Amino acid sequence: MRRQMDEPMLTLPVSAQRDHILGSSKARITLLEFGDFECPHCREAHFVLKDLMEQGSNLVRLVYRHFPLTQVHPHSQRAAEAAEAAGAQGRFWEMHDLLFENQDALDDYDLVTYASALGLDLARFRLELLQGTHTSRVREDFLAGVRSGVKGTPTFFIDGRRYDGPWDLESLTAELEAMAGKR
Repeated sequence: MRRQMDEPMLTLPVSAQRDHILGSSKARITLLEFGDFECPHCREAHFVLKDLMEQGSNLVRLVYRHFPLTQVHPHSQRAAEAAEAAGAQGRFWEMHDLLFENQDALDDYDLVTYASALGLDLARFRLELLQGTHTSRVREDFLAGVRSGVKGTPTFFIDGRRYDGPWDLESLTAELEAMAGKR
């Protein structure tokens, strides 16, 4: 099947060196989300994706990239940087889950509280937030999203192609299984 010239494609390929990846490296399908921790639709998608990943198959691996919509979600940039600071200590996905599950509490005090609950080095975490250590990483994700045609959140890519269909558990599972069956 040939790709059409205007088909939205992921411009920055998934890489184990830079991306946060959940699931088996042997998974047949890569599902990438551009998300915003303060977006209510992303919160809904979070629970769908959590259910999808809990199905435990080697069908799919999940990748998360930041796309903070700061004009409508004022805490989204800082929350993304907090997730990266947790990731620097090996706890990205745990912080990711806490941020979505506590979406109405994303100020600096809350972020430090979540870091403490995860057992992170709090001095390091606070310093990285204060110094903006992870600002450029979040910006890199955002710009990669813009170049890939992302306009809002959540936006999904399946094996590098933008997926514009419904993202309820049944529809997403059916799409992923159909994609896997074509291989």
